[in-house]
Amino acid sequence: MTPRGSETGAALITVLILVGVMGAIAAVMFDRLRLATMVQGNAAGLAQARAFGLVGEALITTRIDDLVAASPGRTTLAGGWQGRDIVLPLPIGTARARVVDGGNCFNLNSLVAGTAPDALVSRPIAIDQFAALMQAVEVPAAAARRIAASAADWIDSDGNPNRDGAEDPVYARATVPYRTGNTMMAEASELRAVNGVTPALYARIRPWVCALPVADMSPINVNTLTASQAPLVAMLLPGVMRPDQARRVIADRPAAGWPGVAEFWNTPTLVELGPAPADVMGQTQVATEWFAMDLRVVVGDGTLQETALIDARQAPSRIASRRWTEDE
Repeated sequence: MTPRGSETGAALITVLILVGVMGAIAAVMFDRLRLATMVQGNAAGLAQARAFGLVGEALITTRIDDLVAASPGRTTLAGGWQGRDIVLPLPIGTARARVVDGGNCFNLNSLVAGTAPDALVSRPIAIDQFAALMQAVEVPAAAARRIAASAADWIDSDGNPNRDGAEDPVYARATVPYRTGNTMMAEASELRAVNGVTPALYARIRPWVCALPVADMSPINVNTLTASQAPLVAMLLPGVMRPDQARRVIADRPAAGWPGVAEFWNTPTLVELGPAPADVMGQTQVATEWFAMDLRVVVGDGTLQETALIDARQAPSRIASRRWTEDE
């Protein structure tokens, strides 16, 4: 017969094992419950932040409409609206927005003319402007020309490379082969895939480029340019205007802005450089049609960052594109 003490000890050990197993299971269950609660809370917070973001968009587009209506046909820096932090009223949390002229950049989609998806052809004057802009911000001339021509090839509909450009055969030789887009860029970040664009060169170029959803020449509003944006003026006349001359042009701007494009081109410095091509004169503007917005919403422990492009060509203005992250 087995001693009763041994039976008691075995039963105790069994009970202890069961208690340990149940404790482990309970700990796992509580941990998963905590994680599920956090995920649900984060999802709810994110949804609420996005809802507030949409409210912020509506408030900003209304302010843009007011800005445009206050001075029809002309947008200037009057009132200090550009780049200023705007605190938006929310029932809970905080929201801050910043708006700048969204057309004062090189429109990568201007590298082509025509209609998507099958009739996009490279635009030589835009290729020259892009190369000139890059050289103005200290990108070596050979690299600038290669990137500009390759970017046009990336967008255009045909498979014939531009001089210094690149089509599918070049990308097929990459470690991970890929093909050109053959359509307009949705975001400026697509430039990183173009032949010749290294991370260092992209970081240098990125502040100067955008991808407007139109294949129009870059719509530079000469009334909202700052002195630091002189390369955008210099690029208008590739090989003719230097950045220092462009800075002089901006410095000569009247306090109330140029009333029209003709007055801009009659600036003494530009007159000395000679007449500009008609399509270049046509791309300059004195009113802003595109605005870029950065919006940051904080609700509780959650933060939401939004960047958006606003189309103000017609009233009321509307969101042309958005992303729920910082711009890249």
